Amino acid sequence: MKKADVEAFFTRLRAGNPEPKSELEWTNPFTLVVAVALSAQATDVGVNKATKTLFAIADTPQKMLDLGLDGLKEHIKTIGLYNTKAKNVIALSELLINDFGGEVPRDRAALERLPGVGRKTANVVLNVCWGEPTMAVDTHIFRVSNRTGLAPGTTPLAVEKKLLKVVPAEFMVHAHHWLILHGRYVCKARKPACPVCVVGDLCRFKDKTPS
Repeated sequence: MKKADVEAFFTRLRAGNPEPKSELEWTNPFTLVVAVALSAQATDVGVNKATKTLFAIADTPQKMLDLGLDGLKEHIKTIGLYNTKAKNVIALSELLINDFGGEVPRDRAALERLPGVGRKTANVVLNVCWGEPTMAVDTHIFRVSNRTGLAPGTTPLAVEKKLLKVVPAEFMVHAHHWLILHGRYVCKARKPACPVCVVGDLCRFKDKTPS
């Protein structure tokens, strides 16, 4: 995609949603880390339902440890892979207390030390919590980037690096949210809503859904 097309692409997405927000509900850096870790292979809606009562009683690493593994499982048992995720949340809570004074680090490498936290999760936390210009490539961003020709790549990391190069600086803070929301609600996997897409004329997708 040409530079002018990329600028037009994000200008239009911004016009429709000037201040995009994560659809995950959180109250502090710790609850954000937990929410994002729980959201792997799960919907934000499902995670929010489970964490509404969880975060009311366990919004710090110590409170999470006080709740305990079994107590945590009771709150998140409606979320896929909850057994593994519960173990990770307890383990990351312990690590935060032991190595980081109970505070979530503002550093990708340090975040990736936390159990259940990979590069994508770390990028989400850095961007959503502190406004860092990171690009968290999930299935939606991977699909949109490849389908539209915005930043084609064979792996999430390749797409991430390409996006960091091609997205203009003025759009970087919100770019990952715009792309996620566009992929979730418009450029859907099975039947993209091409007739109502605001960037359809810029898109390189050959099999557009007819109007």
